[in-house]
Amino acid sequence: MRKSASDKSMLTVAYVFLGVFALICLWPLLLVLGVSFSDETEVAWYGYRVIPMTFSTSTYEYVWVNSGDNILNAYGVTIIITVLGTALAMFTTCTMAFSISQPSVKYRNVVAFLCTFTTIFSAGLIPWYIVCVNYYHLSNTFFALFLPNCFATYNMFLMRNYFTAIPLEIYESATIDGASNFRIFWQMAIPLSVTPLLTVGMMYALGFWNDWYLALMFITKKQFYPLQFYLYTILANVNAISSGRVPQNALGHIKLPTETVKMAITVIAIGPILLLYPMVQKYFIRGVMTGAVKG
Repeated sequence: MRKSASDKSMLTVAYVFLGVFALICLWPLLLVLGVSFSDETEVAWYGYRVIPMTFSTSTYEYVWVNSGDNILNAYGVTIIITVLGTALAMFTTCTMAFSISQPSVKYRNVVAFLCTFTTIFSAGLIPWYIVCVNYYHLSNTFFALFLPNCFATYNMFLMRNYFTAIPLEIYESATIDGASNFRIFWQMAIPLSVTPLLTVGMMYALGFWNDWYLALMFITKKQFYPLQFYLYTILANVNAISSGRVPQNALGHIKLPTETVKMAITVIAIGPILLLYPMVQKYFIRGVMTGAVKG
């Protein structure tokens, strides 16, 4: 079917609009990347530029020479806590959501109310810290980096809504055939809920990857530093030196890249996500499209 002139015009306008919108969204990232490869003096004099006036890798060299081994260790810690934390969070979230989605489970509404109640009222930061340190003994342990964030009530209710939408007749037929509750959950409910699994999984994974607050609260040993928190310490040290809180005679003639180091740290932190997302995107789209067409 041939397209009319008006259809071609509208399609051209749509492509131009989406292209401009994509460029607006991409511009801050290009600005960060350009400044990270700029000379510190030129940034101070001429401001931020997407295309560096003088291409320089001195900022990355400074970060690598002073913290290269520690950054690699922090990368390993972050990858491990992202994988383990996401897997454990998905297991706890999905099992809870599936349980309270079943009408045959007693007191499921009470459990749902208690979960909702905790999102509205909480004891506060100090009791939470006391429980995690004095009772769970999470201080300076690897588990402190992901256990406190292994359950999110919002994600649980999102999964519950999808489990509730699955017809009960499917579960009843499996029960008649002798399937256990866990088998129904694992082999029927999970494959039929690909869309929320991918959505919630990405939310958990990004949360664990970007988290630095748990390390700030519980970790003092450098070998347990995740990437975000270690980069935060680098930036804090650079800011402390540049602000004059460190004596000048302790620095000698070292010139610190105070502005460009912020952008370099940002690139180091988001680099793996940008490289990984194109490979994961097709699976995410496939999961989103699952169940979109009813037949």
